[in-house]
Amino acid sequence: MDLFTEQFKYRKILTVGLVILVWILYLKMFWPETITYRIPGPHPASKLASNSTESPFLLDSLPQALTNLTYLLYWPPTPGVEGDLLASTSPKTSTYYLRGPAQASYTLGDYLEAVLVARDHRGKPKTHGGDLFRAKLLGSELKAGVPGDVQDLENGTYLLSFPLLWAGKAQVQVRLIHSSEAIGVLRRIWTEKHATVNFRGYFRGKQGPQETVICNVDPQSTGTKKAICQYRDAVSGELWFCEKPPTLPCNSLVGHSSGSYLKVTTKHDENLLAWNVTDQVLSQGISPILVRPAATSNTTLALSPQLPCRPGLLSPKPSGFYHGNVWHSLACSSRSFPTADSIVGCLAGRIVHMMGDSTLRQWWEYLRDTVPSLKPLDLHVTYQAGPLMAVDTTRGIVLHWRAHSWPLRTFHTPVASLHSVVRELTGLAGGPHTVVVLGLGAHFTTFPPSIFVRRLAGIRAAVMALLARAPSTLVVIKLANTGYKSVYGSDWLTLQMNRLLRAAFSDLRVAFIDAWEMTSSLALTDKIHPVKLIVSNEVDLLLSFICPT
Repeated sequence: MDLFTEQFKYRKILTVGLVILVWILYLKMFWPETITYRIPGPHPASKLASNSTESPFLLDSLPQALTNLTYLLYWPPTPGVEGDLLASTSPKTSTYYLRGPAQASYTLGDYLEAVLVARDHRGKPKTHGGDLFRAKLLGSELKAGVPGDVQDLENGTYLLSFPLLWAGKAQVQVRLIHSSEAIGVLRRIWTEKHATVNFRGYFRGKQGPQETVICNVDPQSTGTKKAICQYRDAVSGELWFCEKPPTLPCNSLVGHSSGSYLKVTTKHDENLLAWNVTDQVLSQGISPILVRPAATSNTTLALSPQLPCRPGLLSPKPSGFYHGNVWHSLACSSRSFPTADSIVGCLAGRIVHMMGDSTLRQWWEYLRDTVPSLKPLDLHVTYQAGPLMAVDTTRGIVLHWRAHSWPLRTFHTPVASLHSVVRELTGLAGGPHTVVVLGLGAHFTTFPPSIFVRRLAGIRAAVMALLARAPSTLVVIKLANTGYKSVYGSDWLTLQMNRLLRAAFSDLRVAFIDAWEMTSSLALTDKIHPVKLIVSNEVDLLLSFICPT
């Protein structure tokens, strides 16, 4: 046996041994029958404490853009309509048309431009901006699509711009997601209300008695004036509050779940957010166009950049487009991983940590279902919050998913499973075989932006520390996707979450996956949990960063 074969055999045995060790430790930590549910540092507090200093990670560690929320989250103001619903923007009367004269055909690589005029329900042109329109260019026969850029001129008109990235037929589609008046409602509730949802905390005594109370991100949102239990994460400093149960102590909290949606709207608000004026397609104002290759080339597709996908790249606008139901990045040379073997070949020898919400859990589930050699670790639990783990002992692959901690809308789940992202990141050594994916935003739309900013402050500091001790670690930020259309999770609110996410991490050496654009560029119905077609393209882009060549 030569030296190379001997080394390979030794490395394989070592890899399998490490995976088995991780498996044993995982079982020891998370096997449900052996869990002792304890949370660091709970104590009763009769006063309604403030959570303004909840994190030891200083807000001044954030880039200036994130601390200046007035600038970052600017949206054109909406004059009051004093109860006149007919004065709000209507998807039936608003129109759009080509900015220039129509052409017999257009050239690949050029831009198509249009002008949109917002009108109210009486057909009168609006004189102010602030509507949320979403535009895209579709090539239905080619299974193609690209998001358009919508520029608000703040006078009732909007400039639409679409890059022409494939040869063939294309059709403009414009949707009114929310009128400016509806956004005025969303903005008021988002910034003024402490919370629009609450949660349940489940307490269990030593002899078996159980008590359930309301919990939330701050004492006031629990809706009680009684004593409060405060919980501080020992690593991140993040706070959580529950009404003190009638008889049980604060340290007997064992379970967590969603509570109820709070009543935060008036009848007038609800009319502005009604289904028949929300997420509605405008009548076609532009006939289908034909895009031809340039005269000097027979290329039928705009070529993606030759630059390999790596963290730290600038994100163009748009970040990519679909053709043949395949996402082509405009930031780097993205790749496809169509088979289980190609996926395993990329992930071999790597540990992937996914931390976030259920749209990120879809990535874990897609990999589990697509790669037969990835064996899920069966913990005999069905908690939405996980944690989940799958391994391929032959290739040395470990795949984790864990929900971020409070606030988390989920079914009844053990508190012991709710680890903060900061706590998880702090426990990672990192290195060239470590991949970290963070997917945040959807569960924070029901609270003021300051709640998300404080959470991002801690996570950003933890990411910076991880990259400082192990610069070769790959960190990927998944932006929140489209799907919600209510006051509790509107696409407008998600758009603000993504602004905050980009601002928090844009100056760090991380990779971004723009799930917002990837879920809004095809002729598909928006879903908070995208269809498999979208998920597979998102995972392919992730793998392109892990294995750029």
